[in-house]
Amino acid sequence: MRHLTAALRRYPHTAPLFDGTLRLDSCRLDPADVDPIHEAFAPMVRHQRYDVSELALATLLQAVEADVPVAALPVVVVGNFPHRSLYTFGGDPRPTPADLRGGRVGVRAYSQTTGLWARGVLADTYGVPSGDVTWVTTEGPHVTGAPEPGNVERTTDSLIDALRAGDLSAIALGAPFAAQVEGLVPLIEDWETQQEQYYADHGFVPANHLVVVRRDLLRSDPGVVRALYRGLAAGIDAARPDVPAGSVRERAVRYGVDDTLLAMVRTAVRHAREQGIVRREIDPAELFADFEKYACGS
Repeated sequence: MRHLTAALRRYPHTAPLFDGTLRLDSCRLDPADVDPIHEAFAPMVRHQRYDVSELALATLLQAVEADVPVAALPVVVVGNFPHRSLYTFGGDPRPTPADLRGGRVGVRAYSQTTGLWARGVLADTYGVPSGDVTWVTTEGPHVTGAPEPGNVERTTDSLIDALRAGDLSAIALGAPFAAQVEGLVPLIEDWETQQEQYYADHGFVPANHLVVVRRDLLRSDPGVVRALYRGLAAGIDAARPDVPAGSVRERAVRYGVDDTLLAMVRTAVRHAREQGIVRREIDPAELFADFEKYACGS
């Protein structure tokens, strides 16, 4: 029985792999002590610290471009629409997405996937390309040497304090974190309507985190990675009865290479190139080429 160090959050669809409810053939997951989970991303892409890890999609694209020795599995463990990820403090008049042009917006890291998708919406829906905004960040990219465009600034100050002081026009933040700050409101007032329109137009919920493994593990022991993939898929299937039909989570969490997954990655690549997160065109199938070559046998 091979033990795999695993930096995975305990979602309803991954917890059974840790608590023994779902048993993996030929391997066992040993959970890594990482919280919040994004702190696993830099060690994974810089040092391959874990056998298996969640990885943000934007970081994965940068890792592919830099030929980092990790391989993606076609498993989305978390995703969400970006329309409720831009926040401001309520006021009169309340700012609109168009008001961000020429302004300053805070985000933890420019290559954070939430920011990538939010900037994509600003450009595609509201006509505000990322280059028209100064992006104020507190962290650099997880992948060493990954690019940042000239309109990215670094600060050691609190982004919330900067927003409160009027030094920022908005901030990109996950809804659970925004709920902890009194007075924050979504910049896009009709975000619920807009995210459903996005789904109708695109047919997917944007992915935040996929699962990756060390490339050498996949190539030397494809059977154990195949068992891992089957376990992740079984966990997703087992959790579905408890997820409301049509909910964001039900539509976001998925496994398997199909047209929807590839379309989602293709859109993320387009945003990443437009925003200067990656420099070259990346074929979506390239992300999963190693997995399909080594782990898709019987």
